Formats: sequence, structure tokens, C-alpha cells
Amino acid sequence: MRIHPIYFLRITGLLDGISLLVLLGIAMPLKYVWGFEKAVTIVGSIHGGIFCLYAAAILYAAVRVKWNLLWPAAAVAAAFVPFANFVLDWRLKKVQDRLEIKPFNYALLVYSIVFFSFFDLFSQLPVMSTFAASVGASSFIVGFVIGLYSLANTLGNIISGIITDKSGPFKILMAGLFLSSIALLLYRFVDQPTMLIFVRIFHGFVAGLIVPAAFTFSANTTKKDQQGKKVAFTGSFVGLAAIVGPAFSGIMASRTSVPFVFTCVAVVGFLLTVLAAVFFRTFKIPKKEKQAGNVPSTGSIFNSGVRKAYAGAFFLMFSQGVIAYLLPLHVQTLGYDSRLSGTLMSTFGIIAVLIFALPTNRIFDRVAPARTLSLGIGLMGISQLLISQSSTTLTLYLVLGLYGVGFAFLFPSINTLLIKSTPAELRGKAYGYFYAVFSLGVVAGSSLLGWLSFTIIEGFLFTGLILLAFSAFVAFSKQEQHALDA
Repeated sequence: MRIHPIYFLRITGLLDGISLLVLLGIAMPLKYVWGFEKAVTIVGSIHGGIFCLYAAAILYAAVRVKWNLLWPAAAVAAAFVPFANFVLDWRLKKVQDRLEIKPFNYALLVYSIVFFSFFDLFSQLPVMSTFAASVGASSFIVGFVIGLYSLANTLGNIISGIITDKSGPFKILMAGLFLSSIALLLYRFVDQPTMLIFVRIFHGFVAGLIVPAAFTFSANTTKKDQQGKKVAFTGSFVGLAAIVGPAFSGIMASRTSVPFVFTCVAVVGFLLTVLAAVFFRTFKIPKKEKQAGNVPSTGSIFNSGVRKAYAGAFFLMFSQGVIAYLLPLHVQTLGYDSRLSGTLMSTFGIIAVLIFALPTNRIFDRVAPARTLSLGIGLMGISQLLISQSSTTLTLYLVLGLYGVGFAFLFPSINTLLIKSTPAELRGKAYGYFYAVFSLGVVAGSSLLGWLSFTIIEGFLFTGLILLAFSAFVAFSKQEQHALDA
């Protein structure tokens, strides 16, 4: 028998109400009257944990139950008023049987998993170098452990794709989520560079298992005429992770510690592991979607469309590597505060998320992906050229906004191109290589420019010309265009 979501809400609500009364009526008097300070610490921690469960139950009920939005609002308010949880439970018990349960939205869970995977990645960026130095790593080891994650991630991407095609995305998703959460907890035990290297290899590898399986699951459960819109909307969660992740880790690490930040991310990972185990275990991909794709299921997956998608992924992340490497230096050279680099990067992320999430995402189902790919990479190339000539905050914001538009056109295009160019039974492997190329692009972008010893201006110009050349190649390439436009 299926348990009503309201039942979970009522149980956690009662526990939250009881723990609040114990905190206010027992623990606080023990501290402020009798001087037993640990009472508030112990009971407060227990109450905080119960509140997290209660919040999760509210969110779950809000997703699954057809009810007025005033109900979840009242549930949140009740958590802060003594005895209010008991009144709410009395009201919920009376209406529980009349509240209809909605079908579970599997896409929402996939979006959450994608967000977690990239949130895990982006939350490392502001803190990993300082954390490595704090455990005694030399300058060389600091750079090494940062790049090591991407290399291990590449191997995880490839293996994930292969296993996904053989066994389906469920098992590899579960393994990736659970092991990534374990890896995040391991940072608590890092006290020397050797241990950090081991944890980075393990973390990078298991984190690489998640994204190819998640995107394959999403692609194989989406109608053919909605794939572009779906990957664009998925891209908005990647963009949100890019905006929220660095800010969260930077602020939290300054107030607590880097291991605590990673522990918070691990808790989210364990929660998603449980949700995936409950809802994905019995989910069956509709048979009609298994035959989607414009190429036969036999033969090589490396056709023209897939090669363009891989090249687009490489140059997208190559460009990102250049931005991450050169933009802070360019801002510093112009005499601006280093915080401007962060706000500039947030600007392009916000623009991209808006295009992903707004009705503009429909363009990716109405226009051939190769055309939007060419437009996106072209805009990114132009913005790289313009950055080199920008010297005021206004022009820098405008140029990074243009870069965000190009990014927003490119990311869904390469995903849609990959989906349309591969059959469902080979899509896991295709996505595995796809995100392996992603990881390599980041490393290549910064390391190549460093090796060539370009000045800042020359680096932007070089990158812009490369992106424009690839844009022109895609625009004038006719091979398999008709099949992909269909």
C-alpha cells in the first residue's frame, strides 16, 4: 500500500514540534538558569536535524500533492511557533484522504541530480587551492591536485557511458551519487598532500559517473520534438550551480571550514541517492522512446553530428578555461578590484540561465542544432575578441553578457546534436565521451595559453579566432545536415 506524502509530513512535523518544545522548555532553562550550556548544543543539533527532515517532507509533499500553496507555507511557519505543529497535524489529518497525489515528476529529480553534480564541481573552485596549501602542499602539488580531478573525472565519464549502455543508467547513477557523497566526506580526514591526492583521484572518478548517466536517462525519456527544450532547461540547472556553488563554498568556508562545506554537499548527495533509489528503481523507459535517433543502432557512434557535438563541447570548455585563466588577470591589469572578476562571471551565468529557462528555449526544437551551435560558438568568439579591447566596467559587463548569450546557444545545441545523432542504446557511451571531452577542454584552455606564453590580449585574440574558425566550419559544413535538420 502506498503511503500518502502527507503522512510523512505529519510525522516529521510532530517530531519537529516536540523537539522545539524540548529546546525552549528544557534545554534553554538548563543553560540560562542552571548554566548547563551543552544542553542547548545537544538539543539544538537534534532539533536542527529533525527540522531538515521536516523541510524535506514539506518539499516532497509540495511536489507530490495537489493542494493550495498556503498549506506548505503554513507548514513552514508552524516550525517556528510552539504548539503550531500539533494544530497543523490536526488539520492535515482531517484533509489527508481528500488530497490527491500527483504522478511523480522524474524530470525534477534528474534536474536535481545534474545540479548536485555541477554544484559539487563549482563549489570546489574557490577553496581547493587554499585547502591544499593548508595541508602542506607545495605550489606544484596545488596545481597538480586541481588538474588531477579533471583527469580522473574524464575516466569516470567514459566508464559511466559504457556501463550505462550495458546495464541502464539507474545502477551507475546510484553508484555515482553514493560514492561521490562518500568522497566528499573523506576530505575531513585529509591532513597531508599524499592523502589529498588519493581523495582527489577517487572524488574525480566517482563524480564522473553521474553526468553521462543522468543526461542519458533524460534524453531517453524525452519526446523527440522536445529534446532541445529539455536540454536547455537542464542547462539552467548547470548555470545555477555555476552561480551558487562558488558563492556558497566561499562564504561557508570563511565562516566554518572547507571540510564542513564538502560535508554539506555530501548530505545533499546522500538525500538524492535515497530519492533515486525509491523512484528510479521501478521506472521503465517507454518502448517508443527506445528507438529514437537518426542513425542506425549498429556501427560507430562517431558520425559527423557526434564529432561536431564533441568539438563544440571541447571549444566551449576551452573558452571557459581561457576566461577563468585570463579574465582575472585582465581585470587586475586594468586596475579594478579582484571582486569584479567574480561578478563578471556571474553576469554571463545569469544571462545563460535566463535564456535556458525562459520561452527562448523553444528555439532549440525549431532551429537545426548545427545552426544554433555555429551561432553560439561565433558569439563566444566575438566576445573573446571584444574582451581584449574592453577597458571599462560597462564594456566588460556588456561583453560578458554577449558571452553568456553565446554560451546559452551553444550548450543545448551540442547536447541536442548528440541526441539526434545517436540511437538510445548507444547514447550512454556517446555521453561518456562527450563529458570526457568537456573535462579535457578546461585543462587545454588554460594550459595551452600558458605554454604558448601569450600576453593577456594575445590570448583573448587567439581564442576568439579559433572559435570563429570553428563557427565558420560548422556553418558551411553540409555533410549530414539534411538528416539532422529533419
